[in-house]
Amino acid sequence: MKKSQVPAYGGQAVVEGVMFGGKSQTVTAIRRKDQSIDYFYLPRKSYPVLQKLKKVPFLRGIIAIIEASANGSQHLNFSSERFNVDPLEDDKISEEKPSKATMVLSVAALGVLSFLFGKFIFTLVPVFLASLLSPVFSSPVSQILIEGLFKLLLLIGYIFFVSLTPIVKRVFQYHGAEHKVINAYENQLELTVENVQAQTRLHYRCGSSFILFTVVVGVFIYLLVPVNPLWLRLVDRILLIPVVLGVSFEVLQVTNKLRNVPVLRFLGYPGLWLQLLTTKEPDNDQVEVAIASFNELLRVEKEGLPSAEMPESSSISI
Repeated sequence: MKKSQVPAYGGQAVVEGVMFGGKSQTVTAIRRKDQSIDYFYLPRKSYPVLQKLKKVPFLRGIIAIIEASANGSQHLNFSSERFNVDPLEDDKISEEKPSKATMVLSVAALGVLSFLFGKFIFTLVPVFLASLLSPVFSSPVSQILIEGLFKLLLLIGYIFFVSLTPIVKRVFQYHGAEHKVINAYENQLELTVENVQAQTRLHYRCGSSFILFTVVVGVFIYLLVPVNPLWLRLVDRILLIPVVLGVSFEVLQVTNKLRNVPVLRFLGYPGLWLQLLTTKEPDNDQVEVAIASFNELLRVEKEGLPSAEMPESSSISI
């Protein structure tokens, strides 16, 4: 099979584990307190309306982001609940558990709202900071460039400081393990710890690259709207969030397609540079968990997941 024909898979790091997603299933593997590996399965549900929207350029990126936030929150919830709990005490986690419907709605809504809240903060704070410098940088173009600079510094500073905390550093290591597994798979290598560790921890399709593209794309889009008065600028930024997200997603797709084209491949380099902060080199145990997650995804994608094999917590789907 040619490299270009290898199916594309995505994933995300969670607490002490990695989630991978395919066409019909998503699977998380985590390292438990007793060093065993535990799994969480979340089937993808297909909604005709969403499937149609996913085919529409610029709209498909927004749908993908909402789905990823909702699904990712459930995987993250599973990992954070169980990674530091002895498997023999899992019954305590399930005590007084709300109904599945309630849990699905609350966790999914929390994921989407958390994403939107973060996006609002990183969009509006730079506007206020740039406006404080308007006596010095008064022209519309200079204000937008300063705003973009503040947004970039805020983003890099936030990532750098949170990466200093032990738990986030380990999540970033699992993020690196996720990329290494995907790179090994796309290079059609056997998924052994040795082969995976030899791969780069950077990847063109990473969400980190997408976040950086929202900063760059935003600068160009904001040039099309007025910067004064301040209240109008703030309203414009909020209304343009879907536009910036949609265009940035398309840019990410283009850079991924061009990653093997000489010269043009450099378009994706800024996103890769940001990944030097959002990923860390994983150890062998973390790579082992990432490989287990990916292999389990391939298995359930091929064989399906019998209900008898699905644990209580893994039957949640949206």
